[in-house]
Amino acid sequence: MIGMVGGGRECSLAGALGVVGERWSLLALREVMLGERRFDQIARNTGASRDILAARLRTLVEHGVLAKELYQEHPPRYEYVATDAGRALQPILLALMAWGDRYVTAGPPPTVFEHDCGAELRPELTCGHCHAPVAPGSARLVRLGQVH
Repeated sequence: MIGMVGGGRECSLAGALGVVGERWSLLALREVMLGERRFDQIARNTGASRDILAARLRTLVEHGVLAKELYQEHPPRYEYVATDAGRALQPILLALMAWGDRYVTAGPPPTVFEHDCGAELRPELTCGHCHAPVAPGSARLVRLGQVH
């Protein structure tokens, strides 16, 4: 089962990591989100070897994160497009990038996104109910009606 890791705690995070939790998968998703859809472009921009990238893209397609669309019939050639599930990962990719900007990258961020409002995009997780920011320590695990 993809939601279990080593017989440990059952968790949707473990299941998600089974699909997208590998470096080349996330970098391939980044490229698709930036508009690069062809295998050669994705390989060039990620630095992944062709065999590893092919395996990661295959997994993303099998799990419905990406779809392959024919763009040339002779010879058949495909490009990768994000599905609804793939597009739903954009906030996660932006949050990981912001974390990397803060805790890993020395100097100014190498890539900056702008929101539709014109301001530099700084992703923030908020509660869907009260819209308050979700800060470290402000959430707790609840399972089967019990607080853990």
